Order: sequence, then C-alpha cells, then structure tokens
Amino acid sequence: MSDLNGTIMGEDGLARPPWAATDPLLREYYDAEWGMPVRDEQGMFERLSLEAFQAGLSWATILRKRPAFRAAFADFNPEVVAKYTDDDVQRLLQDASIVRNRLKILAAITNAKATIALREEGGLVDFVWSFQPAETPQPKHASEIPTQSPESIALSKALRKKGFAFVGPTTMYALMEAVGMVDTHLMDSHRRGSSGVWLV
Repeated sequence: MSDLNGTIMGEDGLARPPWAATDPLLREYYDAEWGMPVRDEQGMFERLSLEAFQAGLSWATILRKRPAFRAAFADFNPEVVAKYTDDDVQRLLQDASIVRNRLKILAAITNAKATIALREEGGLVDFVWSFQPAETPQPKHASEIPTQSPESIALSKALRKKGFAFVGPTTMYALMEAVGMVDTHLMDSHRRGSSGVWLV
C-alpha cells in the first residue's frame, strides 16, 4: 500500500505507479517497454505518431488500439506512410479500430514525410535524442513529475521548424519519457533506472 501519489505494491511484490498497477495491459507495457531507449527510426516514428494520436485521450485507449494502428499505418514504416493519398485518408477515417481524427491522420502522413527529409541531417532518432537533458527528474510522488520541460519545449519548436505536426511541448515530454530520454519512474518503482540511460 502507499499514499495516492506514490507507488502501489503489486501481488508480485513489485512497486509500480497507480497508472500501471491494475490494468494488465498497462502493467505489461510499464514493465517491459515504457522508458526503454528507442534508437531506431521506425520505432521513434511510431511513438511520435501514437503520442500525437493520444492527445486528449488516455494512453490505455491508444495502447489497446496499437495493433490496429500498426495494421493501418504499415507498421509505421515512414516510406509507406509518406506516400498515403487522399484515398488512404478516407480509408483510415472509416476504420473504427483506430482513432478517426482527420487532423491526426494527416499529421502522421506529414510527419512521415518530415522523418524522411530529416535523414539528410542525421535522422529523426539523433535529432530527438539531441534534446536529452543533462539530468532527469527524481520524483517520489506522481505530483512531482513534470508535464513538460525546457527541452521538450525546444524539441517541439525544432520539430515544427522541420515540418512536423502535433508535436506540442507536453506531447514531446511524453515522448521523451516513453523513449528513455528522461526517467520519470517514481524513485521506489521497481523500474527506476532500468533504461540504463540514467543511473539515479
């Protein structure tokens, strides 16, 4: 047991934050994937896309729909998505298994094109990781976890200049958390420091 903002001890004896403590899908995502370094273009493009689709929705909703998103967006292969046409947009708007938001769908296509263009400058992965901060938060309670940072604000502005859409500072902070650029695991979580990026 713990206070409302701290970790919750699971039946397996492992401490997790409240958002990952009960739902089996979220727990598996937290234990195996969230916060682990993403260093490949397709993986980064997928996470960038899904964070954009998540805006205004719960992450649980996106995670449950992730297999359908992968099917709809060719496993988030930027080469394929960048060539999507108006017919593809209409197809996706009819696909009830994903989030049917025209602006977000168009953003995914726009961002695929921008991802390809960034290859001339070293690629999306190196570009995003270049905004890694010098230190990471050390939260004991969920209330101590930021929703954005100077780095996420700078990353947001830089990506917009490169033609990306739906990359606001809060969305970019969530991306930074998801791909291991910052470690916002609570200090007494069993996952704290698991990424190998941060030793605290």
